[in-house]
Amino acid sequence: MWYWVLAGCGVVIICVLAVIALRLQLKVRALKQQRRQQQLALEQAERDQRQRINKSIQIIAQGVSADQLTLTEGAIRIKVLLDSLGVDEAVRREYVAFYQLAKATDHIPILAEWKKLTLKKRLAFDSEREQLEGQYRDFIMDAAKRIRGKTF
Repeated sequence: MWYWVLAGCGVVIICVLAVIALRLQLKVRALKQQRRQQQLALEQAERDQRQRINKSIQIIAQGVSADQLTLTEGAIRIKVLLDSLGVDEAVRREYVAFYQLAKATDHIPILAEWKKLTLKKRLAFDSEREQLEGQYRDFIMDAAKRIRGKTF
């Protein structure tokens, strides 16, 4: 008699544990599916961001080629965008002109700091920038031409 009661309790306990295990397994499966969807969404967002950055590089390179912005501004912007893409050393070497002009002019204040300068300082920095742009012009124009149509 006690044997049947214990066996019945055992069956009930096993059934309850099986239901709990099944529910937990379903939760784990749902979490894995949610993580996969989040991972796919993150990967898509990263691809979209890379595409936007690549498009920006193309627009800036076109602007440099068409003299729509200064060589310094174009070089700085393209350098920053390439760095944000995490390009490898080979790409940095291929477009070293952007990196060199950006480095040569990185001491020149921009934005709010530029506005704080006196007219005399601004003219001096403009003169220095124009001299550097003259030195790098052919290299920058060549790099802007070569980078057009490329994606990273």
